[in-house]
Amino acid sequence: MSWKQKKESRDERGYHHGNLREALIDAALALVTKKGPDGFTFAEAAREAGVSPAAPYRHFRDRDELVVEVARRGFNRFAKRLNKAWNKGKPDALSALNAVGSAYLTFAKSDAALYNAMFESGVSPDSERELKIAADGAFEVIRKAAELVSEMIPEANRPPTLMVALHLWSQAHGIASLFARGDAARRSLPMKPEELLEAGMLIYLDGLGVER
Repeated sequence: MSWKQKKESRDERGYHHGNLREALIDAALALVTKKGPDGFTFAEAAREAGVSPAAPYRHFRDRDELVVEVARRGFNRFAKRLNKAWNKGKPDALSALNAVGSAYLTFAKSDAALYNAMFESGVSPDSERELKIAADGAFEVIRKAAELVSEMIPEANRPPTLMVALHLWSQAHGIASLFARGDAARRSLPMKPEELLEAGMLIYLDGLGVER
C-alpha cells in the first residue's frame, strides 16, 4: 500500500462517525474538560476525534476557530437557559431575576466545559461576528432583567440600566467562577452559591432603594 493509500485509508476510518465537524466539537469539549480551553493543540483535537491531523482543516482554519465555534454554541445554549429562567419577568421581577441568577450558576456547573470555552479561552466575543451575536444574546437577558428591576428603584437613585445589568452580571459571574463551577477550580463555601448570589443581589438592590 502506498503512502497516499494509507493516508486515504486513515481518513476514511476517521469518518466512521459520519460528521467530522461535530466530532471535532465533541473532542474539543472533552479536551477543555481535561486541559482547559487553551491547554490543547489542533492535532490533539484531531486525535481525540479519531481522525488524521490534516482532517480538521476541512472544517476549521485552526484550533482557535474550533474553540470559537464551541464558545458560540455555548453562548446560544446559555441564552436559552437564561431566557427560560427569566420567563418574561414572571411572576415578578425579583423572583425572575433570582431565577436567572440560579440558571447562571447551574450552567457554570453542569456545562463547565462550555462555560470555560466561553469565558476563559482568551477569545474576545468581538473577534467573530457570530460569536458576538451569541454572547450579546445571553447578556440581553440580563439587561432585560435589569431594566425591569430598575423600574422599582426611585428615579432619583436610579443608575443607567446598563450599569445595573453589568453589576448583576458581575455578581453572578464572580460567584459562578469561584463557587459554582463544575471542575477542580471550584472553591468550598459554607452555603449554597445560589443563596450567596440571592443575598448579594438583594443587598445591592436594597442599597439602590428598590421598592418592593
